[in-house]
Amino acid sequence: MTRKFEHPDRRRRRQQLTQQKKQLSRSSALPVANHDRLPLSKTGQFNLEPEHKLSQARSTDERKRRSKTGATLTNLPAASAASNRQIASTKSPEKASRAVGSGLLLSMIRLVILGVGVGAIAGAAFTVHNLASRSTAADSRPGKLPATPKPSPANSFDATLKRNLEMVLLKQQIQALAAAQPGLTPGLFFLNLNTGSYLDLAGTSTFAAASTIKVPVLVAFFQAVDEGKIRLDEQLVMRPDLIAEGSGDMQYQPPGSKYSALETATQMIVISDNTATNMLMDRLGGATALNPRFQSWGLAKTVIRNPLADLEGTNTTSPQDLTKLLTLVSKGKLLSLESRDRLLDIMRQTVTDTLLPQGLGKGATIAHKTGDIGSMVGDTGLIDMPNGQRYIATVMVKRPHNDPRAQELIRQISRLVYNHLNQPLLNPQISVTSPTTGVASPTAPPLVTNSTPEAANPTAPPPVNNSTPEAVNPAAPPLLD
Repeated sequence: MTRKFEHPDRRRRRQQLTQQKKQLSRSSALPVANHDRLPLSKTGQFNLEPEHKLSQARSTDERKRRSKTGATLTNLPAASAASNRQIASTKSPEKASRAVGSGLLLSMIRLVILGVGVGAIAGAAFTVHNLASRSTAADSRPGKLPATPKPSPANSFDATLKRNLEMVLLKQQIQALAAAQPGLTPGLFFLNLNTGSYLDLAGTSTFAAASTIKVPVLVAFFQAVDEGKIRLDEQLVMRPDLIAEGSGDMQYQPPGSKYSALETATQMIVISDNTATNMLMDRLGGATALNPRFQSWGLAKTVIRNPLADLEGTNTTSPQDLTKLLTLVSKGKLLSLESRDRLLDIMRQTVTDTLLPQGLGKGATIAHKTGDIGSMVGDTGLIDMPNGQRYIATVMVKRPHNDPRAQELIRQISRLVYNHLNQPLLNPQISVTSPTTGVASPTAPPLVTNSTPEAANPTAPPPVNNSTPEAVNPAAPPLLD
């Protein structure tokens, strides 16, 4: 086959164009390697159009091909076999198969996640509805048991107090003692912490608190110490508006004097310092803060209305309130063990010992606080007996102004109860209400009815008939209650 003649100039031109196309191919990564791949013109010659026009033509062809493919895909269902075939026709078989499989797997995963979420929401809604339905049905049933209340100080006291163990015979003897003293109105509440037996005579009646109000103030102080709201060594300033007459020594110190919080609390109890009480109440927030705290302990009648000395008796309490408070303290329901022990140690140092302590036998100890104004005298305390028994005693007596018979009645009641609890109880029903009949046991041995300590206990100290602390202790400071 003879080779067609080509003019040298044309051959040189063709070689130059081929060289240029190679250079452009390297720089733009176009798939043009040599002149053999150049498109031919209609005359059969190489198309020598500029390269940018060739690129535009290729781009136009590519867009037309893609638009046709997209139109085909949108007209067919995504999940149909025809769609898969169409996708496969636009790609290589291997890539098309991989794309279809990945799409199906992703769709399945999304459906599973959606189903799990919907199921969880539906299950939670069904559970809530079911519980609400059961609760409503249970509430509508007759005779449904009430919900168990959360433990509270009042519940703890009620659990200790056994209502079927009232000391009935002893109560009758005390009523006889009170009847022999016209004009005196006693109220008392005794509770044996070992057995739960108790003695209640007008125990819930409201009495002027006098200085017995200092006991709940002392408990509130140590509770604040436990809560970190006050420190024992914090310095309290004696302001002029806090100075009170009556019992205590702080009133004679210059205004502005400073005392530690613990010293102030100790003076409030040991010598019944009224100024110390006012300083402590002020530091604890006053009546607006203390009264709600008393109520939270279950003290229904204990209310502070005025600072001390409160000779008019506007501050109130009841024998049951004070017995309940000391019971809760003894059982560790209100204070930490350290604060409880410190509180009882302070109360054991009380100077005035002319009331409840006078009825106790040898070896007994008492942590107590007295109260004494013209219209009322009282004493509340925790007694530990040599035989191991522990009981709470509170006796308060309304009286004609400063009538000394009230103090003597408290001493007689204290002696009678102590002697009764000091007896060996061979019969568990001694002087106790029968839980089946509600009547005192007729087989109970007679109690000691004498009101003198010599007849009840030959080793007991002689009776104290004077009602003033000076008669018992000539060195005692005046106006101690």
